[in-house]
Amino acid sequence: MPHLVRERLYFGDIKDAIAALTDSSSTPTFTHVLSVVSSASISFITDCRPGLTIPTEEVRRVVAGEEGAPPTAAVPPGTLMRLVERAGDGLRVTRMAVPLRDTEEENLLDHLEPCLDFVDEGRKVGNVLVHCFAGVSRSASIIVAYLMRSEQKSLEEALESLKEISESACPNDGFLDQLKLFEEMGFRVDTSSPLYKRFRLKLLGQSYKFGEKIGSYMFEDDPGLSPLPGSCQDPSKTEQHKTAYRCRKCRRIVAVEDNVISHVPAEGESCFDWNRRKSDRSYSNKEQDCSSLFIEPLKWMTPVEEGALEGKLSCIHCGARLGYFNWSGIQCNCGSWVTPAFQIGKSKVDISTI
Repeated sequence: MPHLVRERLYFGDIKDAIAALTDSSSTPTFTHVLSVVSSASISFITDCRPGLTIPTEEVRRVVAGEEGAPPTAAVPPGTLMRLVERAGDGLRVTRMAVPLRDTEEENLLDHLEPCLDFVDEGRKVGNVLVHCFAGVSRSASIIVAYLMRSEQKSLEEALESLKEISESACPNDGFLDQLKLFEEMGFRVDTSSPLYKRFRLKLLGQSYKFGEKIGSYMFEDDPGLSPLPGSCQDPSKTEQHKTAYRCRKCRRIVAVEDNVISHVPAEGESCFDWNRRKSDRSYSNKEQDCSSLFIEPLKWMTPVEEGALEGKLSCIHCGARLGYFNWSGIQCNCGSWVTPAFQIGKSKVDISTI
C-alpha cells in the first residue's frame, strides 16, 4: 500500500505502480503516476511481473536540446528528459516517466521542477503516486522537494516530515546535496545562480574523471563574440550593464561576470604552510583578495575542448597567456581548491562595463 503524504499525494515502490496502472478498483484510484526509475519505458514496469502488459499511448516526449525544451545546461543534447503518456486499462492514467538512476552522481536537479509541476497539476484533478523501484531514495527525493517548495520547508524539515510517514525514506547523499542547493536557490532551479554553476562544474569534472567525452554543450558561448542575428536573448539581460574582463594586451572580452564561478575563500597564505620552510613569519587568517578569477569553460578555450588534462589558457585573439586550466583542480592564493579549475589571472585582464 502506498504511503499517503498529503491529500491526494502518495509515494511508493514498483509494486504500488503496477497496482495503480492495472487495478481500477483499488483504493485509492490514481489519475497520475510519476515514475522515477532507470528507464522511461513502460517495459521497465511490466518486466517486473511475467506476463504483465500495460497499454500506453504517448502524449509528449521531451529531449534535452530540442526546440521548445527548457534549458538544461548540465544534460547532453539528445538526452530523454521525460516521457508523458496515457497508460493502463482504458488509458485512464496520465503517467510521466523520468529516467533517473539511484546513484550519488546522478543529476536530480535538472529534473526536479517538471516533476514538481506534474505533481501539482495531478493533485488538482485526482490522486498522484510518485514511485521509484524500492520507494526509498528517488521517489523520496521528489516528495521532499515537493514539500520544500509547496510548504516552504527546509530540507531537514521536509525530510523529517516524510520520515514520520515512512521510516524507510532515505535519499542518497548526492540527492541530499542537490536538495540542499534547491533550498539555497529559493526552492527553484536557477541555472544562472552561482550555486547551479558550481553544481554544473562538478558534474563536468565527474564526467571527465569517468573518461566521458566532454561535449561542446558543456562550454558556454564565447562572450567576446557578438550574438548571432535573430538569436533569442532576454531583452532585460541585454539592457543591463555587466562587468566584462578583457585581455590586457588586445582588449578582447574573454569573460563576463556571469561566467565567474565563485568560491569560498579559505585561510589565505596559512593554507600553504605545509609546503613552506619553517620560519618566524606568522600569517594572518584575514581573507586576502584572490589573485585569480575562476570561470566556467568557454568555447574559446581550444585546449580544453581538445581534451587536454591541463594547460595554459591563452587569448584566442592575440595569444597572450591569461591563466591555466586543470581538471584535477587548482588552489587559489586564498587557499581554496577549485575542481575542475579554469583560472584567469586578474593581472592579465582589465575590468570594464558593457
